[in-house]
Amino acid sequence: MTTFGAIARHGGRLLPVIGVSALVGTLSTLALPFVLGKAVDAIVTGSPGSTWLVMAGLLIAVGIASDLVDSFAGVACVAGTTAWLRERLVRHLLAAGPDRGFDTGDLVTRVSGNAVDAAQAGPAVVTVWMAVLPPAGSLVLLVVIDPWLAVAFLGGVALVALVLRAFTRRTAQVITSYQQVQGRIAARLAESLAGARTIAAAGTLCEEKRRVLRELPTLHDQGMASWQVLARSVSHAGVVGPLVTVSVLAAGGVALLNGRITPGELFAALQYAVLGAGLGSMTSVFSRLARAKAGANRAAEVLDVQPIGYGHLWLPEGKGRLEFRHITVYRGETAVLDDVTLTLPGGKAIAVVGRSGAGKSTLAAVAARLTEPANGDVLLDDVPLKFLTHEDLRKAIGCAFDRPVLVGGTVADAIGMGRAGDVRSAAKATHAHEFVSRLPRGYNTPLAEAPMSGGEAQRLGLARAWNAERLLVLDDATSSLDMVTEMQIGRTLTEDHGHRTRLIITHRVATAAKADLVVWLDSGRVRAVGPHEVLWRDPAYQDVFGAAE
Repeated sequence: MTTFGAIARHGGRLLPVIGVSALVGTLSTLALPFVLGKAVDAIVTGSPGSTWLVMAGLLIAVGIASDLVDSFAGVACVAGTTAWLRERLVRHLLAAGPDRGFDTGDLVTRVSGNAVDAAQAGPAVVTVWMAVLPPAGSLVLLVVIDPWLAVAFLGGVALVALVLRAFTRRTAQVITSYQQVQGRIAARLAESLAGARTIAAAGTLCEEKRRVLRELPTLHDQGMASWQVLARSVSHAGVVGPLVTVSVLAAGGVALLNGRITPGELFAALQYAVLGAGLGSMTSVFSRLARAKAGANRAAEVLDVQPIGYGHLWLPEGKGRLEFRHITVYRGETAVLDDVTLTLPGGKAIAVVGRSGAGKSTLAAVAARLTEPANGDVLLDDVPLKFLTHEDLRKAIGCAFDRPVLVGGTVADAIGMGRAGDVRSAAKATHAHEFVSRLPRGYNTPLAEAPMSGGEAQRLGLARAWNAERLLVLDDATSSLDMVTEMQIGRTLTEDHGHRTRLIITHRVATAAKADLVVWLDSGRVRAVGPHEVLWRDPAYQDVFGAAE
């Protein structure tokens, strides 16, 4: 798990730069009142004060330079850490597979906005520690000037510290709640954007708008709460800060009258009192730290999701014999697949049918190892899928879905997905070549410039999965094709001549009739397995095709 500390440490070499520049700036800030005090004493006594004034100018220049270095190093550190954290989150999410447990919009918020907040961890920690130095240094220097000045200073600073403690605790709670609500709104927005055509067709735009923005008042309340916490803390610090200055001024006036300090030392004491009272300005620093902690916690929740693990075995020779041993998969507390035990011969076309909710798509996901079962094992040619190497598993199994998401720069990229294999032959086998060859630049046409129907996208999805060596899993992957194309692809699938196993999730009678074997699922269990013509004698089996997905 990536903790707040791990994110903070990722700043690496830049954190010492930030620390050193902040330290130099702090030391110059602490030295400046002393030097100016000496200049005042020189003016009062009529001594030459040019040397002190030059030193003051140099200290101011050093302070400006250290601020510039600190700003540059801070921005570079946050940018580098953000890039690292985002890459790690994306890699982890991809490795975790579809069963991540987070809504898409919420994940986008965590990877984009919350990662930036978390990346502030390193600079925020350094800044907090460096921000303590001015009041601590002021206290020490006040003791040097006059101990009674330090006593007056301590009383006010203690009150400021109490204000900061209350602010930090309350801010962390408010910011965490704000980020959670923001994530929920983003999740609903992502759902609406994905279903924009459905919403428009149903005429439910107003209702959907209300659904997405339902928690906007809550987000507003959390935002207002954070500002109220900040305003309250600033106001408290605004009251306490002048008290520090007044108390030090009073004690300094008495010390000056008694001859214990000089006018220049009184001037320096007042400057140190202002620095101490400036502890209240640390509210912004602590707010930054609280946001970093909240962002780190939300990133850690994502990284806590266990990715799909792989083994070190490889497949022996075989035709794709598929075996399910006591497979159980839950959705919430409901068993979508319930103790499924099934052996399917290799090199055959096998149709999986059943009513809506029978568990067909879940069976396909388990067969392709896109979903991990709660219990049981899936074996391909007698090797458990979980023991295969990642490379061997993905070379052996290909998947096509009813709504394929095409990724890549060009049409060829969308089919090849960076794998070895003949893109053109796969496109021809799935009858995608016909429309791809008509595109302006053929297979090199950018996806953004290749308008496609649902059926054409499905054909590309089929082509992408086509070069699988042992098992081809088709989850209703021909549902958007026209009848002629579906018949052509169906013939290709069923006449594969034992080259590999084809697991075809379908709700069409014609596809089931052409398959070598049919698996009939009912409420997460295998009701029957056999040839279509044998199962067709059961009226309940016939009813499946009138009520299936």
